[in-house]
Amino acid sequence: MNKNKVLHERILNRGVENIYPSKDFLDELLQSDKKLTLYLGIDPTGPSLHLGHAIPLMKLAQFQQLGHRIIMLIGSFTAMIGDPTDKLATRQPLTREQVLLNCKKYKEQASALISFDGDNPAEIKFNSEWLDKLNFKEIIDLSANFTVQQMLERDMFEKRLNEGKPIGLHEFLYPLMQGYDSVAMKVDGEVGGNDQTFNMLAGRTLEKAILNKEKVVITTKLLTDSSGKKMGKSEGNMLRLDDSASDKFGKIMSWSDEMIINGFELCTKESEEKINEVKKRLHDKENPRDLKLELAEAIVKIYHGEEEAKRQVQNFISTFSKGEKPQEIEEFVLAGKSLVEVLVGSGLVSSKSDAKRNIEQNGVKINDVVCADPNQAVSSGDIIQKGKRFFIKIK
Repeated sequence: MNKNKVLHERILNRGVENIYPSKDFLDELLQSDKKLTLYLGIDPTGPSLHLGHAIPLMKLAQFQQLGHRIIMLIGSFTAMIGDPTDKLATRQPLTREQVLLNCKKYKEQASALISFDGDNPAEIKFNSEWLDKLNFKEIIDLSANFTVQQMLERDMFEKRLNEGKPIGLHEFLYPLMQGYDSVAMKVDGEVGGNDQTFNMLAGRTLEKAILNKEKVVITTKLLTDSSGKKMGKSEGNMLRLDDSASDKFGKIMSWSDEMIINGFELCTKESEEKINEVKKRLHDKENPRDLKLELAEAIVKIYHGEEEAKRQVQNFISTFSKGEKPQEIEEFVLAGKSLVEVLVGSGLVSSKSDAKRNIEQNGVKINDVVCADPNQAVSSGDIIQKGKRFFIKIK
């Protein structure tokens, strides 16, 4: 099978949850000579992209490799509103300055997956360019394409209503603003996680109504943990693209065994043959740890190169199979603070309550000694260990 045929098949099937209006519609477009324009929208609510962003970015990369035009759209306006998707409380608003500061390194991080150079470079756009200019009449006209019932049928709004929690009127406007992005850029398609289906279909509705154009929507599967929750900042299990190679490797090795197959499909560039091989090896009861080592190596290789990925494999084996400390331990300037503050400040845990829980369960050591006091001061030179896999050194 030639390269273009492989890419064609990957676009239609690899990591895909749904395609609107249909897979056949997109298949016909890909077989035509038309050069498509597709985009992924990212609201810069934090200073780093994460593995959840990487999944649709990989889908965009497949289109780019076939010669189609791709856009990474920064939600410099929409991030100030706050996407209500999956949120059981109204998001805290961000200023334009916070938004622009958050996305400073997005291009550098995304360049591991899509190309901003060459004959067909990816573009970066900011949706404040057109959303800042919309007047009130235009917003009213956009809103006429949707009903209150459509908005209230969204799961998170239903839950908030049942729990007596407020829903901001501005949250109803968010899908309109994201949908208008498609109109402003006159795109042929949009890629995003399946949790963004409602917002992306709003763009499909508006393009049809305003431009009389059929927009393709490709929703990708989400990387979820064993409880079914998506990996993310709010769950405290987010793998950031600016994490060090050792942190990425350690986090992946801590994933549940149920995540191995999805990890290969969604987060690596490995072939379909490799994924089928992994499925068979799991079915044949091979040690999942060995498969996770291969998964961690494949993911780290994308962001840090093959040599560093192989080094992390050896480092992990020597550290956790032989009971040794890592050869290189990441350093943090956090001396003089309490153990809880150090655990949170270094990113080893997601919150103070998470830190206290790990300490209560004897899961934290200082210089190889289990520590039971959350308020113990940490000094320069101390080595903090959380669980079996995570180490930091205080300087």
